[in-house]
Amino acid sequence: MNTRQNVRPVRFFHRGEVVEVADLAPTTTVLQFLREHAGCTGTKEGCAEGDCGACTIIQGELDAQGRLQLRNVNACTQFLPTLDGRALLTVEDLGGPERLNPAQQALVDCHGSQCGFCTPGFVMSLTACYEQHQAAGTTPTRQQLADALAGNLCRCTGYRPILDAGERMFQAPARCIDREPIAQALQALAADEPLAYGPAGARFHAPQSLPDLALLREAYPQATLLAGSTDVGLWVNKQFRDLGDVIYTGRVAALREIRTENGSLWIGAAASLEDSWAALTAAVPRLRELWLRFASPPVRHAGTLGGNIANGSPIGDGAPALMALGADVVLRKGAQQRRLPLQDFYLDYMKKDLQPGEFIEALQVPLPSAGWRFSAHKIAKRHDSDISAVCAVLALQVDADGTVREARFAFGGMAAIVKRAAAAEATVVGQPWTEAAARAAAAALPQDFQPMTDMRASAGYRLKVAQNLFTKLWLETGGAQAAPLGIWPSMQEVAA
Repeated sequence: MNTRQNVRPVRFFHRGEVVEVADLAPTTTVLQFLREHAGCTGTKEGCAEGDCGACTIIQGELDAQGRLQLRNVNACTQFLPTLDGRALLTVEDLGGPERLNPAQQALVDCHGSQCGFCTPGFVMSLTACYEQHQAAGTTPTRQQLADALAGNLCRCTGYRPILDAGERMFQAPARCIDREPIAQALQALAADEPLAYGPAGARFHAPQSLPDLALLREAYPQATLLAGSTDVGLWVNKQFRDLGDVIYTGRVAALREIRTENGSLWIGAAASLEDSWAALTAAVPRLRELWLRFASPPVRHAGTLGGNIANGSPIGDGAPALMALGADVVLRKGAQQRRLPLQDFYLDYMKKDLQPGEFIEALQVPLPSAGWRFSAHKIAKRHDSDISAVCAVLALQVDADGTVREARFAFGGMAAIVKRAAAAEATVVGQPWTEAAARAAAAALPQDFQPMTDMRASAGYRLKVAQNLFTKLWLETGGAQAAPLGIWPSMQEVAA
């Protein structure tokens, strides 16, 4: 590949036709394009950081089998060039006063809107949920509807009528988005050459193969590597940073693969958070609640697990789970690969063992063998779509005689990096798994962590709640019926 690509316009499907954009800055957000250039003002700006859901849109793209996938994402954090080869659907595409779509009509019937500012975002999330379940031939439970709306935080009408509308829309005759013209347009766009957009020094590159990505990364080691834009988008929105050259990973099919090989789960660095957590939860069902509380569906649909790990935030929720599972990070520079345990990847606050020109290719996660038990907890001020004060994933491998063979206790929010609690682990390894062992691990935790006080929690609270999680670990894996492979019911399942 020649790294000096031909520059071309961004091309995507919108309002029933292929749209070309050639004269906007590469860091123009989809929201800015809609409101300031396309005249589609139904999409609103609230927080401009991916929390409130007022800007929710539906993005369409073809999967590896050529099927159209529709997912709701936040327009405020997505850069316009990421739409290249994809479809953009807004509330204007769904229905008008003469004929509302099922979600719109149900919100009217159930009085699910008050001031109306947030309503288009609810409509888009409800529609995405509707399309997903209609395609699968299923009907969501009320809890599944609540989970689907976790990224739409406005509750000015109260939550009940909005959930009522979610149930009501499935009671009407099915009326789905016509996917055929969208799929045909995207099939035609798939023939376009890889995107290079914008001026030199601030060019947006979207390679479509792993070797091309590696070549570009070596040629531009200082370029901003962009995945889901759920964090990098805020660098522009909130910090007004100049990104310089951007290399986008979202069009590299090899980086979006999730597969099982040799007893491990291979998760490509550009696989979405939603797909990655679905695969992890299939292997370890005890991670399900952490999956549902990891940000929100619009963020998980756009964001990537590789990006979450590469970011290196001490309060990221992906790293504790992967460390507890014994994951390796697979790094690539040019044609060379190297691997290291994820726990060794983080050197200090926001500092990683990553060489210039190197990038994360994948995460390799061993599938748990018999005897492994898991307990996963996210502690935050708000249940949905919030940042953790403490995130802990605690894993034990217990032999048939009840002796702990191995322990991996991984914590986020307790130090400058996500890391394992070595002293606490040492207290239980080789010991019978008893309540006394759990207490000993909790007592050893101050040797591992001296947490800080900030706006999310005090140091004392963080340490105490982290210690208390060992009691939960004991109750879930020993004090009650021990569950193999961490297959333990969630509180929602217990209540049901």
